[in-house]
Amino acid sequence: MAAPLSEITSIIREVLRDNDLEIATTTRFDDLAGWDSMDLVTVVVEVECRFDLQFELAEIDRLVTVGDLLRMIIAKRALVSA
Repeated sequence: MAAPLSEITSIIREVLRDNDLEIATTTRFDDLAGWDSMDLVTVVVEVECRFDLQFELAEIDRLVTVGDLLRMIIAKRALVSA
């Protein structure tokens, strides 16, 4: 499996149909051109599928940056492997 940031970048590029999009941990979802709430849902669902994780609605509501999502993935993966 690819590194989480690389995988998140790939997912966001697919959702926004922009293969040249540069993503960093500091990237705010709301700052992405054409981004809306359904894009966030799509990204989260795809992350859940690719990483075999589940997010609670309250967790999704707290996602502001790509780094937030990355930290949640890392934390959830650590819980699963513990």
